Amino acid sequence: MSTIQDLPLWVARRRSEMVQDLADYVSQETPSDHKPMLAAGLSWIEEWLQSRIGTPAKRRLVDGGEWGDTLVLDYPADGFSDTWVTALCHYDTVWPAGTLQAWTPTVEGDRFSGPGAFDMKGGLVQLVWALKASKDLGLPRPNLRLVLNGDEELGSPASREVIEEESLRGDAVLVFEASAGGALKTARKGVGIFQITVNGQEAHAGLDPEAGASAIDEIARVILHLHGATDLSKGTTVNVGLVRGGTRTNVTAGSATAEFDVRVSSEAEVQRISAVLDKLSPRHEDATLDVSGEWNRPVMARTRQTARLFAQAESVAEQLGFQLSETSVGGASDGNFAAALGLPVLDGLGAVGDGAHARNEWISIDGMLERTCLAAGLLASLDESAGWQGKADLNQYRGVS
Repeated sequence: MSTIQDLPLWVARRRSEMVQDLADYVSQETPSDHKPMLAAGLSWIEEWLQSRIGTPAKRRLVDGGEWGDTLVLDYPADGFSDTWVTALCHYDTVWPAGTLQAWTPTVEGDRFSGPGAFDMKGGLVQLVWALKASKDLGLPRPNLRLVLNGDEELGSPASREVIEEESLRGDAVLVFEASAGGALKTARKGVGIFQITVNGQEAHAGLDPEAGASAIDEIARVILHLHGATDLSKGTTVNVGLVRGGTRTNVTAGSATAEFDVRVSSEAEVQRISAVLDKLSPRHEDATLDVSGEWNRPVMARTRQTARLFAQAESVAEQLGFQLSETSVGGASDGNFAAALGLPVLDGLGAVGDGAHARNEWISIDGMLERTCLAAGLLASLDESAGWQGKADLNQYRGVS
């Protein structure tokens, strides 16, 4: 009977096939803002999954409207298992259509480079080969529900509800986003994306400088106030990244906007920053100020359940002969949604490499093989263990976002 110690040799013998799969996948351009290309990419993924791990027991396709569709596939265990694990993998990338014309997938030694390889196409390749390894070696695993969404890089506007519903049907959630320097992610910050719109009153800035109400003056004061709300000791950052306003240098600005990003590490900080936004008001009586936007992703806290899940992964890594570390990151993922529902979430199970959203994006091929073994071993350990009861009431968390 095979054990997880048999995984490294089995996976090593499939190295060239895995690299070819990754090259083929990366060659499918899937920009977040291009629905036809996303549809074509998802169709390719389904055919590839069929060829590698067979027909799913259940298939659900949810129309994403103007964004990419979400595909949910159920792969029950070969043997009896009460445990369901949800795997989250987005197939969209930040790279625009045509990127492959100047940047084709390349391999140099241990490095594979290509648009979307690190974030996060390598992660799906690892998961698929982990499932194939489990089947071929006869290793146990829980029932697995695979959620593939095409709008993650946009904040998952269409897929969030699907992710939450499908996650709640399971006991634990594994996210195959890229690792952080090889570390798994057991905590992530919550994210808010907001816009301030100020309407003032135009006047001739030279002839009548005391007339009018400058929207730029108002928004400048607001920006300083917002940046002052940053508290690094509490893990909170506020960054105004875009500012627009005015028409001419000699006209008192009649309108101005500022777009900003907020990152927080706790629900208490969500409430504090929300209070700051609620209290914003214009200084000039003839100006108006409006705040729009939302908390895009809730905080992913390192709960006791998530810590236990990481401990299992750490134990599997030790059995496979390598060490595993964990970290907390400022970026968010779809794992944030599942964590806010009270489920144990282990993120960063994808590629080992660097350069997310950058032209130097790359992954380690050796790392891809190692993490494939880790995924298969972790699934085996989850099948043998009990107690992953993390289901929660979805309605309880509506409005947390």
